[in-house]
Amino acid sequence: MQRAMTVVPHLGLRLQALPLALGRPLSRAQDVLRRTPLYDFHLAHGGKMVAFAGWSLPVQYRDSHVDSHLHTRRHCSLFDVSHMLQTKILGCDRVKLMESLVVGDIAELRPNQGTLSLFTNEAGGIEDDLIVTSTSEGYLYVVSNAGCWDKDLALMQGKVRELQNMGSDVSLEVVDNALLALQGPTATQVLQAGVADDLRKLPFMTSAVMEVFGVSGCRVTRCGYTGEDGVEISVPAAAAVRLAAALLENPEVKLAGLAARDSLRLEAGLCLYGSDIDEHTTPVEGSLSWTLGKRRRAAMDFPGASVIIAQLKGKVQRRRVGLTCEGAPVRAHSPILNMEGTVIGTVTSGCPSPCLKKNVAMGYVPSEYSRPGLFNFKTPFLSKRAAAAMSAWAPTDPLLVCLPEGYGPLSFWHLSLPLCQCWLWSSSSLWGMGGIKPARPTSPWFLTLQRSYYRG
Repeated sequence: MQRAMTVVPHLGLRLQALPLALGRPLSRAQDVLRRTPLYDFHLAHGGKMVAFAGWSLPVQYRDSHVDSHLHTRRHCSLFDVSHMLQTKILGCDRVKLMESLVVGDIAELRPNQGTLSLFTNEAGGIEDDLIVTSTSEGYLYVVSNAGCWDKDLALMQGKVRELQNMGSDVSLEVVDNALLALQGPTATQVLQAGVADDLRKLPFMTSAVMEVFGVSGCRVTRCGYTGEDGVEISVPAAAAVRLAAALLENPEVKLAGLAARDSLRLEAGLCLYGSDIDEHTTPVEGSLSWTLGKRRRAAMDFPGASVIIAQLKGKVQRRRVGLTCEGAPVRAHSPILNMEGTVIGTVTSGCPSPCLKKNVAMGYVPSEYSRPGLFNFKTPFLSKRAAAAMSAWAPTDPLLVCLPEGYGPLSFWHLSLPLCQCWLWSSSSLWGMGGIKPARPTSPWFLTLQRSYYRG
């Protein structure tokens, strides 16, 4: 997602001036904003519309932001994410095209399997994050961020023309579908009532075309941006309202907007493009080295490979880390100081966590401050008594971590509180290569590395 600072009204908890995920209130001059097929549906259900990445989208509905957040954790919520760019890459050389732009191993994806990947530039910076699915229909289905719509489309179209001029068989189509995200621990239970396919056979990061509540031609992908189980449904635009209404007939489902989407992703430790990562951040700095395919690392054949691989083999100057703190929420762009008062980094995202009952944030610090463990830091807005605990992330091995709350790697990462769904990952499922199964650990202190739930 794209970054833009704004102040929003009181939404149930004291929220910070969040990025564009909350947008700006609409004005008469902003009537030219694009509208999703669900625009009137949102208004009819009490949606408070804001400007986001050139679109008019609901920031919340009649329920407070916090109520929507907690409902998603306990039940499931429906989000309109139709602003996302959906494309098809077709032709025999579709993998060649995509691998010339991203860091992931697209060639090894099985039919209907997807993976999170990154567009990178020659300096190693991240141009955008995206999900690429190799469909059984013989094309790549790509979903990328609305805030990067123009540059992503120009990047892919430019590479298509370049390869076509060299005689390659490749083309691109923009998919004019709506996109609905049904997220929460009961999401698949709700969806199962409207599909003939057995959703138990649709593991994480896999996709299938099916009829959903009588709407044919829907592509259902097991993924999301909340830290919960769920799906994203690419649905023909003309049938989007009918499908949304059918889903809302189940009392488990409520509508949720951009405010809840932002706090859910941050509570789950997921990046926001333009805030936590951008064109000046490498995958290594952003703790996203796991997106680099093993074969691609060896071949060094993706944009910025010389910079990124050198950082993997050597020492990177800064890393993204997770923060928790007491007192007032830490604001984006706030400097991070050590206890001697020296500025050592910058906060990139932050908000109160409705589930953890504490403030969570992300930021960048020098590598020597990013080791797993607990140490103190402060910002100019925190007294020493309100000093925050910074917990460094160690995203290396796909392991289930068991540590007391507030200590060690990923300390604010999606705890298995009664409100939250906890997932037990295998190494294959982490890389989008297999299934996942829900786990209810006996200890209330299990933390789970839900890195693949990364969406923008």
